[in-house]
Amino acid sequence: MSEETKRYEQKMDGVITHLKKEHASIRAGRANPALLDKITVDYYGSPTPINQVAAIGVAEARVLTISPWDASLMRAIEKAILSSDIGINPTNDGRVMRLVFPAPTEERRKQLVKDAAKLGEEAKVAVRNIRREAMDKFKAMKKSGELTEDDQKDLEQVMQKTTDKYVKEIDSICAAKTKEIMEI
Repeated sequence: MSEETKRYEQKMDGVITHLKKEHASIRAGRANPALLDKITVDYYGSPTPINQVAAIGVAEARVLTISPWDASLMRAIEKAILSSDIGINPTNDGRVMRLVFPAPTEERRKQLVKDAAKLGEEAKVAVRNIRREAMDKFKAMKKSGELTEDDQKDLEQVMQKTTDKYVKEIDSICAAKTKEIMEI
């Protein structure tokens, strides 16, 4: 594979990584520490992610535990969770905070599946945009004389196969997320 196609493949890898991160943040009724990744707590005047000031664990399938390293942060962590969009009220025993996730209703599951599919479609669009960008670059290179027509066709074929591979991977990631949501 040439340097030209390698760069675009790396961009497509980035799309897959982003999709996995977004899917991890979909609250599917299971306790997942990734749900807290976007929540920051005021730690001595600077916003700091919760996972940098506390140990986060999964006690049971639907229970996350948060154990701050500094007990004085318990109140700030609780406040940050309450003001976030995860919609869970933490219970606090002074040392450990617990987040109990209720089982989603059938309607909520269907909505989560739609959300996951929408993220998958956005990822496919991003991959196709990268392919289009690559194809435009190859055409420009041929026009400027850097590539022969055969080389351009070969690169375009490689790019199309790469795009197909990534679209297939996105489909399998979305199918796995849908299965996870519906099994709850």
